[in-house]
Amino acid sequence: MTDKIPNELLEIIRSGEGVTTEFKEANKNLPQTLFETVCAFLNRNGGHIFLGIADNGKIIGVDKENITKLKKDLTNLCSNPEKIDPTVYLNIREYEIEKKKILHIYVHESSMVHRTNGTVFDRNEDGDYKVKISERIANIYARKQSFYTENKVFPYAEMSDLREDLIKRARQMAINNSSKNHVWTDMSDEQMMRSLNFIEKDLVTGKEGLTLAAILLFGKDTTILSALPHHKTDAIYRVKNIDRYDDRDDIRTNLIESYERLIAFIEKHLDDKFYIEGTQRIDVRNKIARELCANLLIHREFSNPYPAKLIIEKNCMRTENANRAKMIGTIDINTYEPYPKNPKIAKFFKEIGLADELGSGVRNMVKYTKIYSGGVPILKEDDIFRTIIPLGDNTYIDKNYTESYTESYTESYTENYTENYTEKLNETQRKILELIKLNPSITQKMMMEKINLSRPAITLNLKQLKDKKIIERVGSDRKGNWIIIKNNNDRNT
Repeated sequence: MTDKIPNELLEIIRSGEGVTTEFKEANKNLPQTLFETVCAFLNRNGGHIFLGIADNGKIIGVDKENITKLKKDLTNLCSNPEKIDPTVYLNIREYEIEKKKILHIYVHESSMVHRTNGTVFDRNEDGDYKVKISERIANIYARKQSFYTENKVFPYAEMSDLREDLIKRARQMAINNSSKNHVWTDMSDEQMMRSLNFIEKDLVTGKEGLTLAAILLFGKDTTILSALPHHKTDAIYRVKNIDRYDDRDDIRTNLIESYERLIAFIEKHLDDKFYIEGTQRIDVRNKIARELCANLLIHREFSNPYPAKLIIEKNCMRTENANRAKMIGTIDINTYEPYPKNPKIAKFFKEIGLADELGSGVRNMVKYTKIYSGGVPILKEDDIFRTIIPLGDNTYIDKNYTESYTESYTESYTENYTENYTEKLNETQRKILELIKLNPSITQKMMMEKINLSRPAITLNLKQLKDKKIIERVGSDRKGNWIIIKNNNDRNT
């Protein structure tokens, strides 16, 4: 099925190739250099790959008869560690431009260092390049360890700080979730941790230790408290006593048991609604709960002390979690391309059967919310990521997911949150951030056209965003890129 290409992707194509954009021709087979670019994007800042476009931006298209084969080949190679290691999940979409078919692949930035055919690739404005010097590879590891909180190494944490019963239980869950003999079956606990990349070397001290991911998943409660004192998930039921709450579960434990307690809280306060899918009876409430709770626990920024929240109210169920935003605003769930904020934790949840492939969880949440209440979920990305699930009042139902529905539903929830939890940015600065997220290589001239402001006004707002350490320019003025950087020093969280 061919989707209508979003305007933001058209703008990226018009801007030409850059650090986060690559064009490749493709006919019967995938380009030979495709996985060099995939590897480079994973190791750098992520990016967009377009198949069926020449280097100069000319739309060539791909053979319509080969599209299914190209998609299948990509999926198979992404799961092959001999082609890309560690393996990845990539989403590929089919679009039509100038009556020609193209394929779009979005590659997220990874928390791990990837190799293709045994070689590490990185990315700069000139394209993909091999990284042969061990010191440069170590620099990539160091950059990712500092950027992805789940990778933080605790050199003095030992296997005795983890719960053996949880490791044993997770191993059995993975075996039950696997259609064939699972590799963890005959592994020791330490071997299992190493296979998950949960034991890493601290490149500053040179000492090896357990990562934060291992501690959050398997740690004793005292161990978790020592590693992350602010770790907390709040489950709140607020229907009658709207000034406070009717019921609450203050959850300060490992992510596996946190998931179970969140599911139990939803089961306690929301009615079952069963649905026949084919010949199978489906518990729609639990389908929604599964995706909502997994996303809340997996895709949060653990370095931020803002507590994760699950809140059930009369007309909606919503979640809030600290986030490292790559855009600001309401997400279009029809074109949403998710990226993993904690890829190793996400991969583990999938392995034990508590989460689906990246992206399919959101689609399932949309599907089953429509069945449960007739409404459509709202996902809003900012420093605090929010998901809102309507529960049945007609005020919250709109089959076409219109902008007016989004605004009327979210207004009462987002107004106070924006005031309390995000740094006050003017409208122009918010628009600039959205444009940078969609196209990191965007020029000031393009911003002027998009926002309809003079160059001095654009320059001033860019300077203010850079002074606040919200954005940064990498590379030259002509060929460089903007990046959105994390800085909570001036924010009320």
